[in-house]
Amino acid sequence: MLTLLNLLSAVALLVWGTHIVRTGIMRVYGADLRRVLSRSIEQKPMAFLAGIGVTTLVQSSNATTLLVTSFVAQNLVSLTPALVVVLGADVGTAIMARILTFDLSWLSPLFIFFGVVFFLGRKQTRAGQLGRASIGLGLILLALQLIVEAARPITQASGVQVLFSSLTGDIMLDALIGAVFAIISYSSLAAVLITATLTATGVISFKVALCLVIGANLGSGLLAMINASGSNAAGKRVALGSLLFKLIGCVIILPFVNPVAIWLDKLPVSDEELVIFFHVFYNLIRCVVLVPFADPMARLCRRLISDDTESALILKPKHLDRSALDTPALALVNAAREALRMGDVLEQMLDAFSKVVHGEPREERTVRRLDDDVDVLYTAIKLYLARMPKEDLGEEDSRRWSEIIEMSLNLEQAGDIIERMSSDVADKSLAARRAFSAEGLKELEALHEQLIANLRLSLSVFLSHDVTSAKRLRRAKHRFRLMIRRYSHAHVDRLHQKNVQSIETSSLHLGLLGDMKRLNSLFCATAYTVLEQPDDERDYE
Repeated sequence: MLTLLNLLSAVALLVWGTHIVRTGIMRVYGADLRRVLSRSIEQKPMAFLAGIGVTTLVQSSNATTLLVTSFVAQNLVSLTPALVVVLGADVGTAIMARILTFDLSWLSPLFIFFGVVFFLGRKQTRAGQLGRASIGLGLILLALQLIVEAARPITQASGVQVLFSSLTGDIMLDALIGAVFAIISYSSLAAVLITATLTATGVISFKVALCLVIGANLGSGLLAMINASGSNAAGKRVALGSLLFKLIGCVIILPFVNPVAIWLDKLPVSDEELVIFFHVFYNLIRCVVLVPFADPMARLCRRLISDDTESALILKPKHLDRSALDTPALALVNAAREALRMGDVLEQMLDAFSKVVHGEPREERTVRRLDDDVDVLYTAIKLYLARMPKEDLGEEDSRRWSEIIEMSLNLEQAGDIIERMSSDVADKSLAARRAFSAEGLKELEALHEQLIANLRLSLSVFLSHDVTSAKRLRRAKHRFRLMIRRYSHAHVDRLHQKNVQSIETSSLHLGLLGDMKRLNSLFCATAYTVLEQPDDERDYE
């Protein structure tokens, strides 16, 4: 039992090591890798090589597929070159499997030691994140050693031998187990490395190992489909195309596993290396052969997955790319862009509110719908930022994280206020057939125009951190307060003059003035965030 637990812990350490390497590399070079992918899609050979190179660095074809899926989902990349990049990613992960099976055990303590020194000493710098990746490489090499040591006693245990003997004879079952193992370990690379190691220790036969490798490749395609489940139709097509490419290779090679295993077994190479070489050449041949079929596959995927026409009217997050979470700077930019979309929706709400004030009750429904959109975006931004490891953020990134949260919260509260204002006007003015006085209506129009101007300036300050604009926004806030005070006194004067319309809408009018004052305060809060920063930190974007 203890031996089996040791083996499972070594497998878990291998999976964790691949995860650490991927996140460390993405946090340092994530933006550069995304740039390489986006610039290499014009020609199929370059797209194919870009997929190989990026996957070799991040050690995960799933990570590369997530990046490409996000590009397609945002209409930055067409489907055909994206599928070519994914094919290159499959070759890249096979190459990494070959590299990691060399006898590099002596490097493990060095990678871990220097990685810990750099990560703890300079945690929030590029050197610290490279140290994190170094720790991951050391853990991978250490885990491979531990798997070999833990697997040796297993070959002597009769019960375990009976368990693994169930993997012999049924090709489809073995491939299915390999697919499930890749999904559970969240890495086809880890599944292939473990399969090769178990083959070297004699725990599983060579034929079973080949089936597990083929199944692991298919499992990575299923994993990509799972990851793309929350994407739009364009993003799902990338994952579907990747899965179908892997399924085609699986269907073609599985019937010939027995003759291939017999032929490879005659070569003067150890079973462990044969498994890795099979993995490399299987993916290389499959992907190179399938590259010319990227266009037909793209057309097939478009037929199988139609556009999201039924949800076109529902506003959804557009820029919250999950694959960018490992690159904090990119993730923060994505969240900030989504916060700007909240501001755009709020401007639409203010326009709809103005129409309600001018006697269009149907626009009150528009305000409610837009407020629901604001709530959707706010919740998405909040959950997106919550998934970022805040303790690993640098000082500037941590400050920007807080600014985005604060801005999103202010805009969400502003949306609620505008919805309440529209509801009050519809219920207390339009439904009761009580109209504002001509003077009062002009005052509300002037405040409405100033609110929109301040909202636009606020979004500009939030994006640029321009000190001059922040000071201008602060002055605009004070001018708005003076307008509120002047219009409040003017309303009271109309009450003294016994203006019937002013008397009928007095409580509503004064309530709207108070709500508009709160809206203005929420819009202008970002000015103080910028002005309170030290001079040497205001140029952060």
